[in-house]
Amino acid sequence: MIGVPSRVAFLGLGHMGLPMAKNLVAAGHEVHGFDLVPAAIEAAEAAGIPIAASGADAVADADVVITMFPAGCHVIDAYRTELLAAARPDTLFIESSTIAVDEARAAHALALAAGHRNIDAPVSGGVVGAENGTLAFMVGGSDEDVAAAMPLLEVMGKRIVHCGGPGLGQAAKVCNNMVLAVSQIAVAEAFVLGERLGLEHQALFDVVSQASGQCWSITTNCPVPGPVPTSPANRDYQPGFAGALMAKDLGLALQAIEQTGTDARMGRLAQQLYAAFAAGEGATRDFSGIITDIRDDRV
Repeated sequence: MIGVPSRVAFLGLGHMGLPMAKNLVAAGHEVHGFDLVPAAIEAAEAAGIPIAASGADAVADADVVITMFPAGCHVIDAYRTELLAAARPDTLFIESSTIAVDEARAAHALALAAGHRNIDAPVSGGVVGAENGTLAFMVGGSDEDVAAAMPLLEVMGKRIVHCGGPGLGQAAKVCNNMVLAVSQIAVAEAFVLGERLGLEHQALFDVVSQASGQCWSITTNCPVPGPVPTSPANRDYQPGFAGALMAKDLGLALQAIEQTGTDARMGRLAQQLYAAFAAGEGATRDFSGIITDIRDDRV
C-alpha cells in the first residue's frame, strides 16, 4: 500500500481538479501539478501548488498520478506520448476524468504494458463536492490497486464505491449521469408546468421535496431561484457542472447504449435535449439551466 503522505502528480487543475489537489495538500501530501491552461496554472500557483514544466516532469518522481482531463482522447494521448514513459516503474495512475468505458480499459492496458498500475475513478458531486472533500468516487480496478489508492480517495471524497474491474467505475458514472440528466429535465419540466398552472415555486418545492418526486435535482440543484439558496439558479446558472459537460457525458451514455443494444429511450431523449442546450447558451451555463430552454419552448 502507498505510504502516507504520498508524492502526487495532479494533471488537470480546472474547476474540479484544483480543489481536489488543494485537499490533498491540506492532508499533508506533496502535490506537483500541471495544466495546459494559463489561468489554471495561475490559480494553482496562487494556492501554493508547485507547477511542473510539463506533464512528464510532474510525474517523474511521483508515487501516484491523478489525471482530470476533458475527454478520453486527452487521457490516451497523454499516456502514450509522455506520462507512462516518464513515470517510475509501478507508479499508480488514478484516472478521474469522465471517459468512455472502452477508453478507460485502453488506458488501463497501456499503463499495465508500461509497468504501472491503473484504476479508473470518475467522480460525482460537482465543484462544491470537490471543494468540501465530499465527492463520490466510482472506482474500477483490482482490489490491491483500489486499496492502495484509498488513502488519497478518502481525502477527496466522502463515498468511495469499488464497482468492479477496469472500466466499471466509468460504467457506473455513465449510468449515474444518465439518471441525473433525466431527473433534471423532469424537475425542470415540472416547474415550468407549475408556473403555467399558477403554482408558486416555493409551494411546488415544498411538496415535491418531501413527496415521492424527491431527488437530488430538486433538493440540491433546484432549477428555479429561491427554494435552495445554494443552487446554481440563485447565481444566474453559473456552473457548477456546465451543460456542455452533461452533453458530453450523455454522448458517452449514448455510445454505451448503442454498443450494448439497450432500449434506453429516456437516455436517448436526454442526450438530444442536452446536445441542443449545449449548442446554445448551455455551453457555459449550469446544466440545471436547461429549464430556460424548456420555458422558452426551445427543446
